[in-house]
Amino acid sequence: MDAVEARLGLRLPAALREFYTLLGTRKDLTGNQDPLLPPGEVFVHDEFGGLLVFRTENQGCAYWGVRLEDLDRDDPPVFVRSREGWLPFMDRLSLAGVELVLSEALFAPGRFYNACELPTDLIEELPRRFTRVALPDYPLWTGPGESPVRWYSAPGALLRLDGVTAFSWLHVVCRTPPDLEALEETLPARWALGYPEPAPIEADGLPF
Repeated sequence: MDAVEARLGLRLPAALREFYTLLGTRKDLTGNQDPLLPPGEVFVHDEFGGLLVFRTENQGCAYWGVRLEDLDRDDPPVFVRSREGWLPFMDRLSLAGVELVLSEALFAPGRFYNACELPTDLIEELPRRFTRVALPDYPLWTGPGESPVRWYSAPGALLRLDGVTAFSWLHVVCRTPPDLEALEETLPARWALGYPEPAPIEADGLPF
């Protein structure tokens, strides 16, 4: 972290230094889909008055960063660059770190994962059947039209809902195959993948 500061000529916020110290080498928790950048790849983006970027979408379509003007704060707000420009993401970098680990856990190797598009009635059922994770609403990097993102949990299961309009995508990861099967039965939607092998899917526009 000292080398990063020397290379960029900037002071890193305390929350970012702590996050890298705790998890910077845990690629299983931070490097599966939209990864935490290695320290040597942290960079300054010139847009929006300048931001220190510490995370990128896996194909470079989005960036997460802290404004240079906020670097003197221990736990500054984080912004995400979406299709519509830079948007407020989380009001504290420490919360953005929690979100990063939760999101990367969805796509970890060896996961018991599935996804589906939820109709309105099942979206309304989520708060009744699952526990809301104590993260604030935040925008999906693809833009406000597919937001907000909300998290839910149950014993052995973690769920992320990308949007609250009809047929928003729900991503789930479970601890065991029986946990996943039970969750799929609880939410009778058209699940995209089978377990343990992907089920055949007709060419109907599903992105899998």
